[in-house]
Amino acid sequence: MALADSARGLSNGGDADSPFPEIIELNVGGQVYLTRHKTLIAVPDSLLWHMFNQKTPKELSTDSKGRYFLDRDGFLFRYILDYLRDLILVLPDYFPEKCRLKREADFFQLQDLSKRLSPKVSKENSISEEISQSDPEEVGFLGGAGGSTASLEPTRFVSTMTRTHARSPSLESRKAGYITVGYRGSYTIGRDAQADAKFRRVARITVCGKTSLAKEVFGDTLNESRDPDRPPERYTSRYYLKFNFLEQAFEKLSEVGFRMVACSSTGTCAYASNDPSEDKIWTSYTEYVFCRD
Repeated sequence: MALADSARGLSNGGDADSPFPEIIELNVGGQVYLTRHKTLIAVPDSLLWHMFNQKTPKELSTDSKGRYFLDRDGFLFRYILDYLRDLILVLPDYFPEKCRLKREADFFQLQDLSKRLSPKVSKENSISEEISQSDPEEVGFLGGAGGSTASLEPTRFVSTMTRTHARSPSLESRKAGYITVGYRGSYTIGRDAQADAKFRRVARITVCGKTSLAKEVFGDTLNESRDPDRPPERYTSRYYLKFNFLEQAFEKLSEVGFRMVACSSTGTCAYASNDPSEDKIWTSYTEYVFCRD
């Protein structure tokens, strides 16, 4: 098969002078990408240019299926690849990963992309334009109904920005809303007594609610891989936690002012085999609703 060619490269008539095929398959942090060889070498002197222009296929690391392997953030690599295709930076609205994407750009030695991701500083007052542009509420506060800051005096602008940043954390931390925490669990009950119950580990704790609230409460313990580009004011039901202890989730919610207002649970029972005398397996799904006024 073609997959065996040149370490998972797909030979579709690439450059005759290059040992690499035209179509190349990558494994970046567990995420699989398929792209053209000329895309990877679009920026001279970048890391990918050196890898796929100055080296041979045998010199590069591969995974178990022969795909070229890069131990980097697989989800952010999509923006690296988009940039390499036409050298234009296009990011979703309310993109929260600019700092991490800049780190990836630095790693791949994409200097122009790194500069575009760097915070822009005003010469007059040394205030980051990126911060004021990325937060609609902050822009509205600074510029009034029109959202413009051109008519503000420099001293007034600095004091307003300082006051806004000083009070933003407290306002953000007290934003009202709901978060639903859910989990699916199962356990086996022996034939003789309930004392024989064998509990199984909770596989995953899910988080549903507004993106900004979920990130505020759970921070780095929130796994956003299934919905990475969700704007902060949108809702999602695809987040889950990196730990499996409900009490830990409850503590984090309680620390920032949430209280439980409702819960519900469903359960089913089945036999481990067709023999009714065998142990029963109980499966349940439970949701807890938390609120902050």
